[in-house]
Amino acid sequence: MNKLWIVTFETFLRQVKSWGFVVLILGPFLIFGISIGAGYMSASSASSSDKIAVFGQSELKQAFVKQNKDDVDTEVQSEKSAEKKIKHNNLAGYLVLKTSDNQVVATYHGSDSMSNSLKSKLTIFTTTVQQQLNYATAQLSPTQARSLQQQPKFKEVVTKKTGTDNLAKLISFWIMVILVYTILITYTSITAQEIASEKGTKIMEVIFSSTTATKYFIGKVLGVMLVIVTQILIYVVGGWGMFSFAQHSELTKDAIAQNKDLIGSVLHNLLSINLVYLLLGVVIYTILAALCGALVAKSEDAAKAAQPVTMLSMLAFFITLPFQNNMDALVVKILSYVPFFSSYFMPMRVINGEATPVEMTISLVILIVTIIFMAYYIGKIYQGLMLQTDDSSFWKRLKRGIAYNK
Repeated sequence: MNKLWIVTFETFLRQVKSWGFVVLILGPFLIFGISIGAGYMSASSASSSDKIAVFGQSELKQAFVKQNKDDVDTEVQSEKSAEKKIKHNNLAGYLVLKTSDNQVVATYHGSDSMSNSLKSKLTIFTTTVQQQLNYATAQLSPTQARSLQQQPKFKEVVTKKTGTDNLAKLISFWIMVILVYTILITYTSITAQEIASEKGTKIMEVIFSSTTATKYFIGKVLGVMLVIVTQILIYVVGGWGMFSFAQHSELTKDAIAQNKDLIGSVLHNLLSINLVYLLLGVVIYTILAALCGALVAKSEDAAKAAQPVTMLSMLAFFITLPFQNNMDALVVKILSYVPFFSSYFMPMRVINGEATPVEMTISLVILIVTIIFMAYYIGKIYQGLMLQTDDSSFWKRLKRGIAYNK
């Protein structure tokens, strides 16, 4: 048993110390950091160029600026300086407010049209002021003025959280499917190439003379499993840290507050039994990748070793896409119990609330039993596969490996 754990931790340490693993781990965090930084710089540089200056009658100007502080650059003091800033793209434009013959006149000067949001605010402001002027001119009684101010009522009845839940399911589906596919492709390629690179080397004969092929193979698989678990834990902890940062960042906190229910639903869908399917899915594909790596003719073919597993993973990935809005399909229900496909299809059903606890349990048991059987059986024929050095066909090498079965 000690030799098994020696192989496990040696495989684990070799993988986590590699530059490829470091880049794989840091990649999402670097992308997040660059996106936040670029967004902040873009927002900072665009903040002044999106603002306008306001001039005109003092009362109108002060009232408009008070209501729209975030849209107005109060440092610009004259129309001449405003025109210079517009030419240098440091100001969107300037607005002149005044009244003429009891009518509010708003004139906008800029290199482009006023933004729709600001135009709506200006329309509401000028309409309110104009209404006040009209009341004053008409000399209405208080009762008449109140009658004219009567507003229609609007009621909205929405089924609670239905829209948010549907969007959360869609987002969760894409995140889960892409996450499973990406991690599968990464680790199957790593495992297949690592196994294939040892093919036919003298060191394998020495290793098999000191420990059984089964222990060595299972140790390799356990080592890769530890690497996968490490990556998932880092992503969970790092993702929590990024989410906490985003909640307090001036650039993102408002967006997160507005979409709190949506984000909560997505996190609930991801941080569930779906993580178990993600881990077990990567494990079963990793075992198959190890078999493919052991079946190559020579170590020089290591780059080709992962191709069969990659093709199977791509097949499972693309089959999921037509069924994202049809979880009741018989194909989805069947494939959610089939190893190599259940890691894609059962999480889809879980996210959409189509799978019962009994169905999830049965699917997991089938997947786990398949993993144990594959690991044990491939371990038994592993020595016969690895020590073959002749350039025979794929099927002949597999046949001889099965016949070896120790």
